[in-house]
Amino acid sequence: MANLNLTAKKKHSYDAIVIGSGASGGWAAKELCDRGLKTLVLERGRGVKHIVDYPTASKAPWEFEYRGSVSVKDQEPYGFSKFMRAETLHWRLKEDEQPVVYEKPFRWYRGYHEGGKSLLWARQTQRWSDFDFEGPARDGFAVDWPIRYEDMAPWYDHVEKFAGICGFNDDLPELPNSIVQPGFELNCVEKHFKQAIESQYKDGRRLISGRAAHLTDPQQIHFDQGRGRCMSQRMCNRGCNYGGYFSSNASTLPWAAKTGNMTLRPDAVVHSIIYDDKKEKATGVRIVDANTREMLEFYAKVIFVNGSAINSNAILLNSTSDRFPNGLGNDSGVLGKYIAWHNYRGRASGRHTGFKDKRTAGGNPSHAYIPRFRNLHAHEMDFLRGYATGIGGGRGKHRSSEGIGDSLRDNLLKQEWGDWHLSAWMMGETIPVEENHIRLHEELKDKYGIPQIVFSCDWTENDDKMVEDFKQQIGEMFERAGCVDISVDDSHAAPGSDIHEMGGVRMGKDPKSSMLNAHHQLHACKNVFVTDGACMTSTSTQNPTLTYMAFSARAANFAADELKKRNL
Repeated sequence: MANLNLTAKKKHSYDAIVIGSGASGGWAAKELCDRGLKTLVLERGRGVKHIVDYPTASKAPWEFEYRGSVSVKDQEPYGFSKFMRAETLHWRLKEDEQPVVYEKPFRWYRGYHEGGKSLLWARQTQRWSDFDFEGPARDGFAVDWPIRYEDMAPWYDHVEKFAGICGFNDDLPELPNSIVQPGFELNCVEKHFKQAIESQYKDGRRLISGRAAHLTDPQQIHFDQGRGRCMSQRMCNRGCNYGGYFSSNASTLPWAAKTGNMTLRPDAVVHSIIYDDKKEKATGVRIVDANTREMLEFYAKVIFVNGSAINSNAILLNSTSDRFPNGLGNDSGVLGKYIAWHNYRGRASGRHTGFKDKRTAGGNPSHAYIPRFRNLHAHEMDFLRGYATGIGGGRGKHRSSEGIGDSLRDNLLKQEWGDWHLSAWMMGETIPVEENHIRLHEELKDKYGIPQIVFSCDWTENDDKMVEDFKQQIGEMFERAGCVDISVDDSHAAPGSDIHEMGGVRMGKDPKSSMLNAHHQLHACKNVFVTDGACMTSTSTQNPTLTYMAFSARAANFAADELKKRNL
C-alpha cells in the first residue's frame, strides 16, 4: 500500500503549479515551461480551445435565432442579469456555480473557463509609471510599493514583444513609451477634441490613441503562436479566430503546451494550498473535481496563485494550518483587506454638428484616451490621486419609425447620416482602505463544500469628490470643443462594475503590513507567489492587465532561478 501511495503521489507531482489560466496565469505557465519546469495549470472552469470553442465568432446578427437577444427561458439559469447577449452567453456564469454574500452592493464579474477574463478584457495596455508606483509613498495612503518602474521596464518590454501591442509612443512621463506596432488613428471628431483640449488647457492634459493588445503588424514571434493580424471586426469578446488580440488561449497557453512541459487540468476547483509545518513550505494544492466532486491533491515545489484577485484571496484564506490559522502567509492580518478597484461612475456624452462631409471607414477596436492630469506633479485637489478618461467618437445612421403602412416602410428604409457624437468615461484610482475587505463565511458553503465569500466594500468620500471633479472637467472640455446636447452624470454604479478588482494580498516592504515581497513571494512562505490583481498595493488609473502579465513573467523567472539555486 505504501508503494501504491508513493506511486500516486509521484503521478500527481510537478515542478510548479499555476492556479488559474487567465492573463497572469497564462504568462506564469509560459515562462515556467520555457524554463523547463514541468507545470500543472489548474483551471476551475471548462476547457476552451482557441478557435474550436468560439461558437459565435464572426457570426452575423441574422445567424442568431433572435438576432442576439436571449429568451427569458434561457436567461433564467443566469439570474436574468443585465447586458445578456447570445453572442457571449457561452462565457456567462450560472447562478448556482458560486453563490457569495454581499454585505454591501458589489458587482463581481468572473471568467470561469480556460483563458479566464483574457477572453473578455478591454485589451487596453498602458504602462504604469513611477507616478503610480510612488503614489502611496507620496501621499501616505496604502503602503509603499517595494518596486519601481525601473524594476518593471524590461519585463514590460518582454511581454509587449510577445503579446503584440498597437499604439503610438506619446513621450509622456506619466505613460512610459511601449514597444508598439502601428496604432489605430483617431477619427476626425476625436482629432478635433484633441486639438481643442491641448490648445486650451495649459496643465499638460493630452488626448492620445489608447494602446491595445491587437496585432496590426504581426512579427514572426506572433506567427509562431499561430496568430494573425487584427481584422477590426470588434467582436473580440466572443473569441477571435484570427488571434488578432492577445488572450491566453491564443498565445501563452498553446505556447506553453508546445514545450511539452505543461499539463492543463480544467474543471479543477481549488480548495486550498497544502502547507507542511515541518518543512515550513507549501507542498501542493487541494482541488475538488467539478464533475465528480472528488477531492484530489497535487504537489509541486513552487505554486503560483493566479485565480483572479478575489478568488486568490479566498484560496489563501481557506488555506489554514497550525502555522497559519487565519490563512496562508497571513501573519500580518491584512489578508483579504484593502480591496480596491477602479471608479467608472463618471460618464458623459455630447453631439458635434460639424464634419458633415466625413464619416469613418472600418472599425477601431481601441479608443481615445486622456491620461491622468490631476494631482500628477503636485497635490492640487481636495481628493487623492486622479483619473484617466476613455473617449469614443463616431457617427452613425438613423431612421425614423414614424408613420404607418407605406410611409412606415419608406421611413425605415431611408437611412440618413446623423451628427458626430462623443462619449467619455472615467477610470479613477480608488484608495485601498482596511474596511473594504472580503472574508469567508463561517457557515455557508458552495456546492463544492468551500466557504462562501463575503464582500464588504463601499465607495469613500474621496471617490465621490473625484467623480464630481470629472463631471465638471469633462463637461467643460466638451463645451470648449463645441459640443451640444451635453450630458454628464454619475451612474452611482456599485463598486466592482469596472471588472478591475485588486488588492487583499498586497505587496510591501514590511511583513507586518503586507503579504508579498518585491518578488511576489509570500513573506512567510517563500515558495508561494501571487501575481494577479490580488498583489496590487494601489490601483493607478491605467488598465492593470499588462502590469499583471509583466509581474507574472518577472516572478516566474525569479522562481526558476531560485529553484536552480535550491533556495525554494
